[in-house]
Amino acid sequence: MKVWSIPMRTRFRGITVREGALVEGAAGWGEWSPFLEYPPDVAEPWLRCAEEAAAGDWPQPRRDRVPVNVTVPAVGPDDARRIARDGGCRTAKVKVAEPGQPLAEDEARVAAVRDALGPQGAIRVDANGGWDVDAAVAAIARLDRAAGGLEYVEQPCPTVEELAAVRRRVDVPIAADESIRRAADPYRVRELDAADVAVLKVQPLGGVRACLRIAEDIGLPVVVSSALETSLGIAAGVALAAALPELPYACGLATVQLLTDDLAVEPLLPVDGALPVVTPVLHAAAVDRLVAAPDRVDHWERRLSEVRALRQDRRS
Repeated sequence: MKVWSIPMRTRFRGITVREGALVEGAAGWGEWSPFLEYPPDVAEPWLRCAEEAAAGDWPQPRRDRVPVNVTVPAVGPDDARRIARDGGCRTAKVKVAEPGQPLAEDEARVAAVRDALGPQGAIRVDANGGWDVDAAVAAIARLDRAAGGLEYVEQPCPTVEELAAVRRRVDVPIAADESIRRAADPYRVRELDAADVAVLKVQPLGGVRACLRIAEDIGLPVVVSSALETSLGIAAGVALAAALPELPYACGLATVQLLTDDLAVEPLLPVDGALPVVTPVLHAAAVDRLVAAPDRVDHWERRLSEVRALRQDRRS
């Protein structure tokens, strides 16, 4: 196992440094990077994804390029405008509902992104479950005006029941993320008619093939999104997006831009709004340069032992 640590360009999801590990298999390396607060039972599907990648067990692609969005963190309007302009994409996902920030700041950020993309660009917002139902309904109306039309709103509220309630009261499409990847039953989104779009992330959901099964069963248009991985982790998301029968939306896989460095010889960065469907080559010198401190290596080795112990307990 190789443990790495890479600073973020901008604080994102409360994170300033991204950490993870690489696990080796018959075909190479897979990325295992569950967020630090996740317990072993939550981190275990992430390991399955890494092992699938390291084994080279991905389905055949249906396309050679995957359209992607630029991700705009909860920054001020000037930075939002610059990130959207320089992101190389025609679609932007804008973070909103950041704790401690008023809705007016979200409106200014969204308006700045619209200014950067022009009238033909698509804008979606992601609230990460930050609103209750009434707050979501009010915020969506204001942000839809600021954007000159939103493509969709991702996870406006924490629960599936709340998503369903919001969806009945707004005209903007609703996308479900946490309500799928962190739910005991990801199909309740379908059963409650709670979303128009399913956001799938390969590490939290256990790998490319597991996500393909969910995509087939859930019966909603799919957007493949990242969990702030390096290019080695993003490649699994690209493999999923490339294998889907239909891909009606740009995917949230351009997040290597949020890191100050990368582990691949050629980082997966968008060109003309898309990522190529390739398997990145590990950059040995970068792995050495970005190796985590000894105490962090110990931390990840303990995590791996805990996840493997959990698996053993489940088998017995």
